[in-house]
This record gives sequence, C-alpha cells and structure tokens, in this order.
Amino acid sequence: MSMATRAETPSPAPHVADSHDRIRVHGARENNLKDVDIEIPKRRLTVFTGVSGSGKSSLVFDTVAAESQRLINETYPAFLQGFMPTLARPDVDVLEGLTTAIVVDQERMGANPRSTVGTVTDANAILRVLFSRLGEPRIGPPIAFSFNVPARKASGVLTSATGEKTIVREAVYHGGMCPRCEGRGTVSDIDLTQVFDDSKSLNEGAITVPGYTADGWMVRTYSESGLLDPDKPIRKYTKKELHDFLYKEPTKIKAKGINVTYEGLIPKIQKSFLSKDVDSLQPHIRAFVERVATFEDCPDCGGTRLSEAARSSRIRGKNIADLCAMQITDLAEWIRGLDEPGVAPLVRALGANLDWFVELGLGYLSLDRPSGTLSGGESQRIKMLRHLGSSLTDVTYVFDEPTTGMHPHDIQRMNNLLLRLRDKGNTVLVVEHKPEVIAIADHVVDLGPGAGTAGGAICFEGTVAGLRASDTVTGRHLDDRAKVKPAVRTRSAVLEVRGANLHNLRDVDVDIPLGVLVVVTGVAGSGKSSLIHGSVSGRDGVVAIDQTAIRGSRRSNPATYTGLLEPIRKAFAKANGVKPALFSANSEGACPTCNGNGVIYTELGFMETVSTPCEDCGGRRFQAAVLDYTLGGRNIAEVLAMSVTEAEEFFGNGEARTPAAHKILARLADVGLGYLTLGQQLTTLSGGERQRLKLATHMGADGGVYVLDEPTNGLHLADVEQLLGLLDRLVDSGKSVIVIEHHQAVMAHADWIIDLGPGAGHDGGRIVFEGTPADLVADRSTLTGEHLAEYVGA
Repeated sequence: MSMATRAETPSPAPHVADSHDRIRVHGARENNLKDVDIEIPKRRLTVFTGVSGSGKSSLVFDTVAAESQRLINETYPAFLQGFMPTLARPDVDVLEGLTTAIVVDQERMGANPRSTVGTVTDANAILRVLFSRLGEPRIGPPIAFSFNVPARKASGVLTSATGEKTIVREAVYHGGMCPRCEGRGTVSDIDLTQVFDDSKSLNEGAITVPGYTADGWMVRTYSESGLLDPDKPIRKYTKKELHDFLYKEPTKIKAKGINVTYEGLIPKIQKSFLSKDVDSLQPHIRAFVERVATFEDCPDCGGTRLSEAARSSRIRGKNIADLCAMQITDLAEWIRGLDEPGVAPLVRALGANLDWFVELGLGYLSLDRPSGTLSGGESQRIKMLRHLGSSLTDVTYVFDEPTTGMHPHDIQRMNNLLLRLRDKGNTVLVVEHKPEVIAIADHVVDLGPGAGTAGGAICFEGTVAGLRASDTVTGRHLDDRAKVKPAVRTRSAVLEVRGANLHNLRDVDVDIPLGVLVVVTGVAGSGKSSLIHGSVSGRDGVVAIDQTAIRGSRRSNPATYTGLLEPIRKAFAKANGVKPALFSANSEGACPTCNGNGVIYTELGFMETVSTPCEDCGGRRFQAAVLDYTLGGRNIAEVLAMSVTEAEEFFGNGEARTPAAHKILARLADVGLGYLTLGQQLTTLSGGERQRLKLATHMGADGGVYVLDEPTNGLHLADVEQLLGLLDRLVDSGKSVIVIEHHQAVMAHADWIIDLGPGAGHDGGRIVFEGTPADLVADRSTLTGEHLAEYVGA
C-alpha cells in the first residue's frame, strides 16, 4: 500500500503587526538626559535603576509616559481638551511603539477634608448602594448615605425649559451630610487671642492673621467699612462693634467708593483657613491654624460625618458608619457573611475590592481614614487598586518605587502583583532601588553614572545577571549587605512614653534611648508613626522631618526653599551698596519682560503651552542692570547657576566669603546634594532629592532630638551608605536620632531597635522587641528579626 506524501508547508512569516515589540526612544533630552537612545521590550517587566537624580524619572515619567498621555489626550475633542491639563511634548527626537500608559506615582492623595479611603476607591459607592437596598428603615437612594451631599428641602414654582410652570409644595433633595460639621467629622473652636491683639487698633495692626496687614486690602475692608473706628483699640469696642467685627453676616458696603462684601472676621477665617485640610496648607498658614484652632469630633455625628437619618438605617445591626470604621480585614469577613441573593453582584464587587486591599498589604486601614493622612507608599498602593482586577491588556503600567513604605515581609507580595500584571500581557516599567525588586526584572536599565549633570546616560541595559557582573554603581552595590555593628553607643538618658494609645496603639509604655541612633520598625500599619509622631514629635527640642511633600512653584528652587538666597542677596547688596530686593527674581530685580520667569509662556487654549526663552534677559531672569553688580567676580545669575559644591567653595573663602550661606551649603552637600544647581526648579527634582532637601533644611533647626520618617525613600543603594554616615555625624555631634525605617541596612546600623507588631491594625500596636540589632538577629522572634537575620546572613 502506497502512502501519499505531502510537502511540508513552511511556517508562515511573522505578521507585520507582531514586529512592534519594543518602545523605541531616540534622542531623549528631558531634564538631565543626554541624547538617550534606548529600546524597551514590551510585555516584559523592566526595572530602571541608578542613583537618585540620575535621570530615571526623566526617562520613564517625563518622556515615555508623558508622551503616551499627551497623544491620548489629543484624541479627545478640542472642547474636552480645554478642560484637561495641557502636556508639552517631551524633548525627544523619536518615540515609537508607545501604548496607553497608566501612571501609578507617589503623589499624595488630594487632601480634601471630606476625602477618605472609601471615597477615593469604589468601596463607599458600593456600600451606599447596598444600604439603599437593604438598610432598615429605608431612607432614600444611595446619595442619602453620602456625607458629601447635604439634605435639602425646597418649595415654590418649578419652571421647565419649555416655560411650563408647576407649583411644588415641597421637594426633598436627599443627602447624608451632618449639618453641623458639614461632612468633615470635626468642629473647630477658635482662640480669639491668637486672631487679634485687643490692645491695638486696626490701623496699628491688631489683626494677627497671615495676610492681614494694617495697610492691606483685607484690613481696609474693616477699617473703611464705616462700622468700626480704625483708630480705636479693640478692647474698647462696644458689644455691637465687637459683634460686627467678629461675626457679622455678609453685607454689601462701599470702601473707597468700591462695592465690596463685608463679613465678620471669624466666618472669614473659617472659610479661608479652617475649612481646608491642615496638611494641604502652606507651612506658615498651617502653623497659624494649629495655633488658633482646636479640632474635636462633631458632637452631633460623633465624628462619623453622617446625618442622623443616614446613621439610623442598619443592616444586621450595623449602620454604614460602623462598617466604614471597621478594619478592612474585618469588613471583608463581614461582607462575605452577607447572604442576600438580591444584591449578590454588589456583595461580590465589594468583596473583591476589599480583598485587593488585603492583597496589597493595606488590610489594616479603615474606609473612614482621611486620605490626607496616608503616606506616599499607602497612596500609591491605593491607586493600584483599580488596575489589579482590570481586563485591559497591552497597557504600559508605570510605577514609581512601589515598595516605598513596605516592610521586607510585604515586598514579595508586591513582586507577585507586578509579575501578575506583566503575565496578563502588559508592559510594566518600574523605577526602583530595592534589590528584591530588581531581582525579578526581565530587563534592567541602569542610568548614571552620577546625578544631575553627571548623570543622564545609559550605563547598562540587559539582564539582572549582566547588571551584577557590570562595573556600574548599581552593579557593584547590588549584593551589598550591611553587617550588624559589633559595638553600640551607650545611651545618655531616656525619653519616656507612657500610655500611648493613638490609633491602634495599646497603652504603650516605652523608654526611647537618647544620645544614640534608634530605629523604630515593624510591618506597615503596626503603629510606628502613631507612636513617634503622636508621642514624641510635638515635644520641646524635637525636630520632626516627616513625609509631607515639598510644595513649590516653577519659581521655587533650592536657594529659595532652604533660605540660602537671603544671605546671598544681603552679601551682594552690601558689596554693591544697593537694596537686597534687586537680587531676587521674584522682586525688584526681576526682568520686566518675563516677570523673572526666564521664559515667556504663550497659552494656546487646548493646545500645549509654548515656552520660549526671554529675549531681553536671555533666560537669566534678572534685569540687565542687576547683572552689572558682582560679588567675587560673579553676578547673581552666575551664582544661581553654580552647583552646591562650587558654591560651597565660592562662599567659603575669598572676597565672597559668607558664613551664613556657607553653613547652609555645607548641609546640602552633607545630604548628598552637591550636584544640584542653586537655581534649579523644585518641580524638576526627584522624590529622593526633595526629601534630602527637606532634611538639609531641618538640620539647621535648634533641637536635641531628630525624628526622621523613612529617610531612605528614593535613595540608591550607594546613597544609603552616605545617609548612614550623616546619621552617625548627627549622633556624634551630641544629637539624638530616632528613625522610622524598614530598610535592613539602617536597622543593622542602629544602636537600639524598637519593633512594633506583631501584625498591622488591631493585630499590632504593641512593642514586640526592644534591644540591639545583634539581639534582634539572635532572637528572631519577630517578622523583622527573621528578615534582618536573613539580610545580614546570620
């Protein structure tokens, strides 16, 4: 029997659509990038490493992600684009192969006073629908359980668009907002002695509120209202005058022939200062608010933010406020026990949402936690929630140090989530310093070799094994492991904490050693920040450097932020016999054409704003006459173009010697920012650079105890060594340093460790270990002990 043979058909050539497997970047020059050319593989996990300030964020966020988002925005109609932020095209020659980019950064959540963990996720929205269907008694639609919406009643004549009129006897608009605290959960009581000096008159500057100067417009509204005598001390006001001054309802008046609205000082302060989240205010205004107002839970709603009607509706004995106050792990268990076929899809959706919280290591939070109190790492992980269950594929996810604020115990969990996103067919780009995350990368891009102008180049591309064998800074430090100190310092005294019970702390008693380096550690949510910021930070002589973001416009720079510009301006003024204000680009010395910006901004509606260098000052920001004045042979623009290292030498000796400026510059160099230029915009600094800039600023404050909150955030492996050296110098100079930290190298370097736990939320809040790092490694009785022992190879 013959067998029919057939020629083997050749496998078809790859489809041309499958050839677009890389993101190609050519000639990237954003910020400090130096004509970078790179090809990033799609549907792989790529980790970008390099010292802080080497250009990682400039390449990943300011080039790849920014162009992707700009191109997507251009697909919307021009009308919609007018309402969206305008993004300029990055400074790059070619960008090909881009896919939709979803950026998950470390920017803190908006600090709206009514914003909570539940409102920034889908959890509260689903809970409101659940209560509108199952709650007893029934009080209305989902909006009746929202503390962002007030309940209102109206009556009168309703006129439709066609002119048809209907007499409405009473219309009810549902809402769940507590009327007394307006959904904030707290009410404020104002200390009047901090608002005005009653021994002075308005013209003498009696009002001590920021921005209310005696000759300013705000005070003139009072002094020229005709209701008050501007030359009469406030303590001599009649009852009516005092009431008009402090509490009068908004009234139209004429001041200097102009119609204005007069309103009592107290309601004005409440609207402009006290109605905003304290964490979102500028430092001097925040200090005023903390001085003038005391906040306490609203007596009507008990801090739940909800009206009595919303609190009255219950499911199985629980109202919506009770559920929002539960720890998320407990709430997830309660929801799973809800067997109601009519709302099964809601229960499933809410259960899945809460399970993602637990998966991300955030099960210790509650839904009523204000979003402004979340750390950068917690904010970033909450932003991840909506993407983890997404069915989207071929998307580029961009993460900025996703392990920030994570205990070593939780990092493996984060790694699994990143790999899961990649395995669904997505491109995952991660900017990261942690060796545990670098180890799982399919592709590694190392930028450097240094920071600032010394960086901006690709030092290595390839596999993790190739990076380890390379001679780059990251490659050399990838396997660095700190050793436990053989000998520790001896404490000089102790700082006593007794009965600490803020948040999840359980009447903690602890003696914190002084004169040594103390590390407070424990899993995320174990109570570290509650213990230190709640019981230590507010004491006399304690300088606390927390994780709040540096606020600054494009006019702000390291010189203005640190106060360095003040002694520099005075030195220039003294050397040239003129006013210091001439040497500020925000004051009299500013170029009149560009108002001291150095560039001219042209708004083009929904198109990107065009910026062109100012032709009059050449981008130097100052008037030509100001640049004729010199100090040590340099004008003010040339000084602001110096790096910290250059300026430290310049102001340290010779004709330009200025001890006040040199002292600040030495602190900046101490924290590893010697490469920054004095006039560099704050908006161009990386997260790690901003934190070190804040550290350098606070190092000049008077105080014997420094509290640092995770100072290794954003620091490269090589920079951690420099930070440890700085901490040692602080302690050796007679200071006491308390560090809240997860990094094992800092733990190993400590003189004393306080470990909280054993878990997070209500499973934490206790001291589980106190002692030296060597004792913790030998003990291994806690999660921290296990990971530290593994890290040091014990």
